Amino acid sequence: MTSYNDPGRTDGTPTAADYRALATFRFTLRRFIAFSESAAAQVGLMPQQHQTLLAIKALSLESSPSVGNVAEQLLIRHHSAVELIDRLVRMGLLLRCRDQQDRRRVRVALTPLAEQKLAVLASAHLNELRAVRPLLVDLLNHFHE
Repeated sequence: MTSYNDPGRTDGTPTAADYRALATFRFTLRRFIAFSESAAAQVGLMPQQHQTLLAIKALSLESSPSVGNVAEQLLIRHHSAVELIDRLVRMGLLLRCRDQQDRRRVRVALTPLAEQKLAVLASAHLNELRAVRPLLVDLLNHFHE
């Protein structure tokens, strides 16, 4: 394995090792994204649908997320989140309900089918991250100051 832990230059100019570490880091991220997209497809989801379900699951640990919360988490516009949520509702993966305090606000929740698909995907993703952890730790250690 290549070492990425050279001291670098003190003037901030990137070294050859910096370029190598940046390229390897970006490649590793792209490879993880490709893995994630493939895993999502295997359970019948598009990557953005998987990301949406994961965001809703994480947000749900605090409270029932609103459509606005989902849009914010996904870095998309509210109307785009509405369209994405509509598709997931039609697929039987999300439930939509009105907020009890503010009837204008719509909350979303995962269905048991979504929970099942998400558990399969989370397990696969955690295994993949454990496999690339040594490389990521080495790369991230290179970037410390």
